[in-house]
Amino acid sequence: MTVEQWGVHELTLTGPADGNPYTDVRLSASFQYRNRIVDVDGFYDGDGVYRIRFMPDRPGTWRYTTRSDAPALDGRRGTFECVPPGPGNHGPVRVSGAHGFRYADGTAYLPFGTTCYHWTHDQDEKRERHTLEALAASPFNKIRMCVLPTDEMVPPHLAFQGDTPGALDKTRFNPVFFAHFERRLRDLLALGIEADVILLHPYDRGHWGVDNMSPEEDRFLLRYVLARLSAYRHVWWSISNEYDFNRAKAVADWDRLGRFVQRHDPYQHLRSIHNGTRMYRYERIYDFTKPWITHQSIQHWDAALTGRWLESCAKPVVIDEIGYEGKLGKRWGNITGQALTRQFWHAAAAGGYVGHGECYPDQDPDGDGWISVGGRLRGESVPRIAFLRRLLEEASPADRLVYFGDRQHAYRDVELPPDADCSVELIDTWNMTVTELDGVHRGTVRAELKGRPDMALRIRRTA
Repeated sequence: MTVEQWGVHELTLTGPADGNPYTDVRLSASFQYRNRIVDVDGFYDGDGVYRIRFMPDRPGTWRYTTRSDAPALDGRRGTFECVPPGPGNHGPVRVSGAHGFRYADGTAYLPFGTTCYHWTHDQDEKRERHTLEALAASPFNKIRMCVLPTDEMVPPHLAFQGDTPGALDKTRFNPVFFAHFERRLRDLLALGIEADVILLHPYDRGHWGVDNMSPEEDRFLLRYVLARLSAYRHVWWSISNEYDFNRAKAVADWDRLGRFVQRHDPYQHLRSIHNGTRMYRYERIYDFTKPWITHQSIQHWDAALTGRWLESCAKPVVIDEIGYEGKLGKRWGNITGQALTRQFWHAAAAGGYVGHGECYPDQDPDGDGWISVGGRLRGESVPRIAFLRRLLEEASPADRLVYFGDRQHAYRDVELPPDADCSVELIDTWNMTVTELDGVHRGTVRAELKGRPDMALRIRRTA
């Protein structure tokens, strides 16, 4: 049997089905390549079926041995060959330096994310197909999505067994829910889109009983999700969305859960936690200097603060929520496409990244709007975000962006890198044009902006 590097090798075993296998049976395995050993948890998948998933990170022969307190599952041995990765397989994304990301094979990765919190939960195959088609045609290479439901939802399946609010069996998981969730994860993987999986959130408000679980129930859920999903190379972990809106937990609880995920993820996928904020009133940014956090996942309405966050913590900044383009009655869901595009440019000029979202439920025949259930993309910002992504991907590390936002300057004098000859391009970020200024420039350059908003400069050193 062969599996490519950073692919998924899965063992399927048959074991006890009586009692409660989710709590009664322990299963794990050790995978060894030469002197490298990786320990992973297995999981029960219903009907007497147990699985162990493993992501090999070295080409060559791997050996494994299972461990279990169930004799039918214990001491199973075998080998498989790991072959080099295929086209498009660059491995998991890792932090690179203080402010950036790269895939495991060294390929640069620029996060251009979007949010579809519960696009998999209704198990509406038609709408999910529309979502995947929209993503395939979009600039987005990361998506934020939830494991747990909100209080307003009545999905056909939940992560736990049961369908009665407040009476879910939190000692048993629902394999049907997870099998569907994983099918969509594999679809995202085929599109080259990272899945930022939101493990917990505060939007249940006690209805299903999944936002106020005990510490033991939290860990039980997280360990099962880690065992099922961590072998997929494109997974990230968001410990919680808007952690500070959950009144059942304190910061110390979130730190314990973050360290738990760090300890039980064999592959050390990217990890962060996302703050809430009262829009335009205050911010409650998490302490991202904590060792278990790999990058800053921020909610804030002003991307111009990106430089401040980078100075205070030497970890990449991703403003996963900055306000959504759309026409909702809430302030966070009715900014214009132009306003959202400006936030992307403010962050990019400072060395950070912004996430997209949109809310046009009145125009969406598929459901309640993109950020909730996916469907189709409608916003004016999407092609402008694609334009920005193309510019950043073709840039060199020495290139510099200067962005003027909504200001309507007649002209601006911009200081250039010292002792360097530079070419300068004038960028209309809304109309998506790039015009090179004549000549080679040194010292300063005067950019004639003629009162136009949404203009930027790209400054490039000449050879």
